[in-house]
Amino acid sequence: MNANSLRAYFREKGEETGCLAYRARMHRFFAELEPSLSVTEQNLADRVRYIMRSNIFGDAELERLRREAVPLSNGNATAGNAAPLVNIPFVVDLNDDGIVSHELEKMRSILEESMLETRSMPLENRPRLPRIPLSKGNRAVMRALNPMLVTYLEASRDHCETDSILFGAALAECRIIGAKLSMSGRATRQSSAIPAWRKRIEDRIAKARALIGRLTSFRSGNNRPRVVRSVRMAFAGTNISLFQPDITQKLTERIDDLKQKIAAWGKRIRRFSERSSRFNQNRLFQSDQKRLYKSLERPEVCGAGLRSNHADTVAFWRGLWSEPVNHSEGP
Repeated sequence: MNANSLRAYFREKGEETGCLAYRARMHRFFAELEPSLSVTEQNLADRVRYIMRSNIFGDAELERLRREAVPLSNGNATAGNAAPLVNIPFVVDLNDDGIVSHELEKMRSILEESMLETRSMPLENRPRLPRIPLSKGNRAVMRALNPMLVTYLEASRDHCETDSILFGAALAECRIIGAKLSMSGRATRQSSAIPAWRKRIEDRIAKARALIGRLTSFRSGNNRPRVVRSVRMAFAGTNISLFQPDITQKLTERIDDLKQKIAAWGKRIRRFSERSSRFNQNRLFQSDQKRLYKSLERPEVCGAGLRSNHADTVAFWRGLWSEPVNHSEGP
């Protein structure tokens, strides 16, 4: 059965011109080779896929089966014009091996809708497309969409329209396979100025400052349930009780500890920011030195601001260099 399954597959490949609906012909060819077996089109396609993936037959055996199968369907066919062995079409939903007509019409409507949507959309508002894995199902969708683009590309008038068509096709591909799209737009994505590491440290600082405020409030005599609950959480995991005699000293020590942590986190932010600034300046020095020097110049150096008077300048420097000064010589 395995050999005849491959013979039917190779024989169908020798006759077909497209790669979308091949199961019916392959099933008919297999019925001629194995009339005693009754299998469905889906079972036969699954069997062929399993054989090709599992490498049950070697390359020499596959070549022999192809030579035996191709002349059965076309006397002039040779092994050279046969389709690749692993080029097995897959369905969009991975439950079928052929894309039927109603699926193609649905894909065409999604394609037209995506192109119409992107045609009037500014570049900065276009969604950021994700990286699509090249699975067999995704390849089948691309093979189905490529012939649909020919008509639109031939009618394209300029590069902008061609770009809109291609982006609409990529957007339609993502929608068909169910990929997750970021609809926030490119401008919003690029304008996020605060890095994730800095936001995490700033959140820690904000929580520590809030806790310091509640500890200070409790030390001043505020016994509200919310304040008491925060103090209990601050001393969780220790043997400190809120009603022991030296609780004021423990509160002071805890507040000082939190202030030291806030100072350390602030130094960490400054250190990371300076390192990031140095890294960006070094990278800019390699790519565009003129832009780097302009960014380093201060407004006073560039000539901005008020211009000093010549007489005031002469009087200032004359007072420094013209009057004799007696210096005390050190050891």
